[in-house]
Amino acid sequence: MDLAGHLGTLRSPPKIRGRLPMARPNRHLSKTIGRFLLPITGLLSLLWFLIRVVPRPSRAAYPCQVAAFPMASAFVLWMASVVASWSGLRLARVWFVRGRSGLAGIALLASLVAGSLALMESGGLAGATVLASRFEPSEGPNQPMGAGRGIFPGRVVWIHEPEAAKWDGVNGQWWTDDNTDPVVVAQMLSDGLQSLTGTSTDGAAWSALFHHFNRTHDRGDMGYQAGERIAAKFNFNQTSARSNGNESFTGPQLTLAYIRQLVEAAGVPDTAITIYDATRYAPKLLIDAVHAEYPGVRFVSFVSTSTGNIGHERGEEIAFSQPLTLERRGGNPTYVPRAADEATYVVNVAIMKGHDLSGVTLTAKNLFGSISADYASGERTNNAPVAAGLHPYTAVRDFGAGASGSGDWDFAGRDLGTYNPLVDLIGHRDLGGKTLLYVADALYSTRRQNEHLSNGDRFTSEPFSETGWPSSLFLSQDPLAIDSVCLDFLRAEPTQFNVYGNVDNYLHEAARAHDPPSGITYDPEGDGTTLGSLGVHEHWNNPVDRQYSGNLGLPGGIELYVPGVTTAVTEVGDAATTPSTWSLSGYPNPFNPTVTVSWSQPVDGAVHLAVFDAIGQRVVVLHEGDTSAGSYEATWDGTDDAGRPLASGVYMVLLSRDGQRQRVTRLTLMR
Repeated sequence: MDLAGHLGTLRSPPKIRGRLPMARPNRHLSKTIGRFLLPITGLLSLLWFLIRVVPRPSRAAYPCQVAAFPMASAFVLWMASVVASWSGLRLARVWFVRGRSGLAGIALLASLVAGSLALMESGGLAGATVLASRFEPSEGPNQPMGAGRGIFPGRVVWIHEPEAAKWDGVNGQWWTDDNTDPVVVAQMLSDGLQSLTGTSTDGAAWSALFHHFNRTHDRGDMGYQAGERIAAKFNFNQTSARSNGNESFTGPQLTLAYIRQLVEAAGVPDTAITIYDATRYAPKLLIDAVHAEYPGVRFVSFVSTSTGNIGHERGEEIAFSQPLTLERRGGNPTYVPRAADEATYVVNVAIMKGHDLSGVTLTAKNLFGSISADYASGERTNNAPVAAGLHPYTAVRDFGAGASGSGDWDFAGRDLGTYNPLVDLIGHRDLGGKTLLYVADALYSTRRQNEHLSNGDRFTSEPFSETGWPSSLFLSQDPLAIDSVCLDFLRAEPTQFNVYGNVDNYLHEAARAHDPPSGITYDPEGDGTTLGSLGVHEHWNNPVDRQYSGNLGLPGGIELYVPGVTTAVTEVGDAATTPSTWSLSGYPNPFNPTVTVSWSQPVDGAVHLAVFDAIGQRVVVLHEGDTSAGSYEATWDGTDDAGRPLASGVYMVLLSRDGQRQRVTRLTLMR
């Protein structure tokens, strides 16, 4: 959305109810058309990709190029196979005429192999066409739904540091300190916490988090109290007690940084800290690294192990808002693990990656490890989601044999506007209801939930192409905002082939949990108290600018906050004198190379000061955050958010408070 978006909102197209009559397909005609259409589509995709991306590589992240790339690459491989097969046949004929039957046989065999590859790549073209039509939101960009949460409602902090993740993808393990820099990761977490809370020290950041949580949970305006426990749900889905390979899990660098923050900055004793996954095991390498420094930390897992895992106990039963009858072995009583039940606060530490069934696994899907359930026979299982019966209700597309299968890993894809048990988990008072902080670990990211990390998982879009690893952390107090942002990043990444289907159904349901599209009454405790909105959901304007409503100065949506603003804001004048009106100006004007933007505000509030170009696109944020009444200055050097010099021209400066526009002024840059 551009600056004109401040003047109004877009209307969604009318919904069509019911089903349209289906014409019977002519399969012979479809095959004939497909035989010619797929290569033509591949060629056009290749030409389009080359014409657009070669002159300007950053365009590779545009949605149209993300769609074109898989078809273009499949076409190149198919064409190479066809040429190789044809060349092999010609060589075989030449050698046969010359009486060299041995060489002719080798050439013929090579031709057959290449021909087989061509057929496979022809199928790949069809598959690429499917991938190219992968997840597209049902709503347009910058159309927020739900109510934002947090000190800065809807804020998601993105910390990207290429030096954090340095593994070469071949040698050793990604989780060693040589390959993942513990100092850089610790600084990333520190920067993220301070940016999320608008503070300047780690201690102040944790104090702000605890005070905000307790105020909003009717516990009074207080910080952490002695005797309170903190439980963190980590994603150990792929690990075993003795994992030491390149499985995907949150590594010792981030784990230790998190615990050091709690102990050293927040004043939480290590004996009050629990890390848990009730359906899996923490790997020994992680337990050993933590206990060497903080022996009091508990690791709670499916059952106890000799490596330091403590078997989980059960807390309160979860009352899912709809009977879970679709999974063959599901529908059994399901409980919250006592680690979460007994905690005052929960921290959700997820891993950002793709998923075969749900498209993505983020902070909501991470809660599949926050349940405990047995099979009807009484057999204990570490696959509690199966015993509970959750999988069919989170399938974003047909899985296995679909609805015609046995119900044992055969599920029909769920439509938008249908019940999703992730909403019950996000809203349960002992899970999402206790969550103090959400973290998405995107230092490394895999395409599938059970895939070992490899070079095939490297990202190709900007700004990740430098190392190939996302090397990022995301932090938020809003469970839907952080999942929405991570979903947008994953769907913009060409290597993430699992992100298609109705991936954001749970986000729609959760954002409107008080009045969901499905019409379900969400009441995960079964006490007659229905859930309200669980956060704000929105999709960005495009994968290049990555702007949400909050970044555009619009109220009610997500704000993707990236630390490192190149301008400095200082308070000026007598602090005891409160301005009576709003004002905004720039001097000198015209300017080169810098301009001082001055403003006055008569009241406290969350102030956003941004510069827009002549077509209304935001180019830089000069200031954002809670600001007391007073007079202020910000210096702008004529560069954008990335530090790139802008061209001469007229720029508009927009000053808003709490999402409401207050003043606009024009500046002229003359190079």
